Amino acid sequence: MRLIIISNRLPLTIDKKEGELIYHPSAGGLATGLASLDDSFDRVWVGWPGREFKDEWEQEAIRKDLLGKDLVPVFLNKKDITLYYEGFSNKTIWPHFHYFTQFTTYRDSYWEAYKRVNQKFADAILPLLQPDDLVWVHDYQLMLLPSMIRKVHPDISIGFFLHIPFPSYEIFRVLPWRRAILEGVLGADQIGFHTFGYMRHFLSAAYRITGYEHHFGKLNVSNRLINVDVFPMGINYEKYAFPEFDLYKDDGATKIKQMAKANRLIISIDRLDYTKGIPQRLKAFEQFISLHPRFHGKVSLVMVVVPSRSNVDQYKELKEEVDTMVGRINSTYGTFDWMPIRYFYRSLNFEELITLYQEADIAMITPLRDGMNLVAKEYVASKEKSKKGVLILSEMAGASNELTEALSVNPQDINDMAHKLVTALEMNEKEQRWRLEKMQEKLKKYDVSNWASTFIKEQVSLMEQQKHDNVKRFSEKDREKLLHDFHQAPQKLIFLDYDGTLMDFQPDPQAVVPDEELLEILEKLVAIEGAKVVLNSGRDKQTLEKWLGHFPMDMAAEHGVWIKQNNNWRRNPNVSYEWKKNIRPVLEDLVERTPGSFIEEKDFSIAWHYRRIDKALGEKRVREFRDVLLYLTANLDLQVLEGNKVVEIKNAGVNKGKASLNWVNSQDWDFMMALGDDHTDEDTFEAMPESAYSIKVGIQKTNARFQMLSVSDVRSLLRALVS
Repeated sequence: MRLIIISNRLPLTIDKKEGELIYHPSAGGLATGLASLDDSFDRVWVGWPGREFKDEWEQEAIRKDLLGKDLVPVFLNKKDITLYYEGFSNKTIWPHFHYFTQFTTYRDSYWEAYKRVNQKFADAILPLLQPDDLVWVHDYQLMLLPSMIRKVHPDISIGFFLHIPFPSYEIFRVLPWRRAILEGVLGADQIGFHTFGYMRHFLSAAYRITGYEHHFGKLNVSNRLINVDVFPMGINYEKYAFPEFDLYKDDGATKIKQMAKANRLIISIDRLDYTKGIPQRLKAFEQFISLHPRFHGKVSLVMVVVPSRSNVDQYKELKEEVDTMVGRINSTYGTFDWMPIRYFYRSLNFEELITLYQEADIAMITPLRDGMNLVAKEYVASKEKSKKGVLILSEMAGASNELTEALSVNPQDINDMAHKLVTALEMNEKEQRWRLEKMQEKLKKYDVSNWASTFIKEQVSLMEQQKHDNVKRFSEKDREKLLHDFHQAPQKLIFLDYDGTLMDFQPDPQAVVPDEELLEILEKLVAIEGAKVVLNSGRDKQTLEKWLGHFPMDMAAEHGVWIKQNNNWRRNPNVSYEWKKNIRPVLEDLVERTPGSFIEEKDFSIAWHYRRIDKALGEKRVREFRDVLLYLTANLDLQVLEGNKVVEIKNAGVNKGKASLNWVNSQDWDFMMALGDDHTDEDTFEAMPESAYSIKVGIQKTNARFQMLSVSDVRSLLRALVS
């Protein structure tokens, strides 16, 4: 099996010196994690080499050089880099997904470039793909790519992982291109996020913008089952816990050790970015030294800021703000032999970084918003031997969900951050050890290798499920057998639910009027010799009669309260409606408190619908009045049914299963089939003999023999029956 990895950047950089191409491997977390996968995967990596190569001979030379490394370059020109990478990726998606909407740039030229470059990646990948390949697309630069691949290879397995936060629906909805971005990502079979919060935001956006509703993180999109889950990224623990380098050969590392002898060190390491909360951190440190002069001359903040996007206005302004603040704090509080802040505007080599981690008494990692933040994890791992050190971590960083033993702070709360610095400096070694060991246990177990292998394992499992129908999927082989049995059987009985089975779910129940295609299918189905068709629905008999009463088929309405056989309706004698006068006021009060919800009253049942309102609000209301309803119905022989955005109260002794027995037991049938999507249809499935074709529409757990994903699948089957 081959793993096709697609990311914005290849795991190497290419330089040119005196006309010669020089290749430098990348040591990033993604490259490390994917390199750790077992040898059962042949890997091909597709990405941009990181700079423009104009000449065709250079591009061809790079292609040949990288071919032996299983790397495939996607070449971008200067316009692509400006509009797609620096533009839409970093001036639109980056600030918006990090909640800095004031920095979001809305330009059609950026969006057009983003689409164009995603298509460039698709064009580079598509000729390479084989049927059993596993595709894994990475990050916010390529959110349209999964659907582009899906259009050409509908059956290939595609994974997508977002390495940055996914914002709340209220933030995401502001983007003009929100639907296209969601539909692009939903081309994947598996979608991964660092935290449950990001996953929840994505599912909420998918539901509210595209209408796709999830069931425990599973989505049904265009007859495909998509798994959305949490896969927090780890680090290469051994690399930071047991580094392999000669400390005394690196001058920078030696100087860091000397600096640590003079003062206790608080470290702050970030890329220059407005999401990192650097000014807020400086304010907190200034407040700390202002309020606690006893630490003067004893504690220093070592602040490393790695240059980034220096040509972007917001970054230039941030750099100027940080420079000014550092200068002011040092001039205000510094002495001839002590500088409160040691400021380095550059990157560190590995030896310097590890030494700084090991020598630091405190790591202050307080981003305003961060997808994960691996620096926090690296710092904890570097304390494997000493077991001394304290991590102060922003609750807005994805890592805070795992590193719960860190001192958690709100990065906007300057007072609390200053207070936490005192707490960290005064923490005894026993508590430091306890906190570090707890965090280290998790980091060892959930390292970057675990992250990569878990994601791939889940994707392979999903692929195998779909291939071998382990989820009761109604396969092509099952379909062929059903069609054969149907056409061979002299006497056949067919039960059909209506909403969610024959017709897609709609916010307005009266909008689900049968369309021309359905009417044509039913007309042909009821005309088949020896076929008895029964519409078994929760709808009232007046509606069913109005819409479909002209067909010569039997019906069960209100879950079996009313039975229509041989064109005559009769009522179940064991039902009453006197109880409704006690229940109706409760539901009317609910409607008053929940605009958009409504009551549907049938002859012998009453229902509260919340299909037109926010699903979460509806579920909150259900929790509020569930106990009241159960109390009111306890002695009235009633049943409370919670369905798809509806709560229905009906007579307890009546259900679709009992109704179906009117036909199941009426004669010996050579073929029986029942289709339904709701939990009320489970009674029908249970009433059917084992040999019957019971088919659940949807992905929920069921007692049916088979499952279909959608109404379109049902109609396809029915068309095949009547053709």
